Amino acid sequence: MKTRDTSILYLVLGLYTLMISWHYNHSPILLLIHYLIWPVYLIYELLIGHLAHGLWKSIPLGYFN
Repeated sequence: MKTRDTSILYLVLGLYTLMISWHYNHSPILLLIHYLIWPVYLIYELLIGHLAHGLWKSIPLGYFN
């Protein structure tokens, strides 16, 4: 069961990273590249501060409004 829990988290974080990539770039080529290396890209976005000040919440909400 532990493997299933981590795979669901892995899927959710991957989709979240793709939403962030599309929000900032709007490029299918970069979306594909970020899909392939999404853990590195997510850490990069966290370190440079693109998800600070509530943007980590507002980016996904923009897709569902």
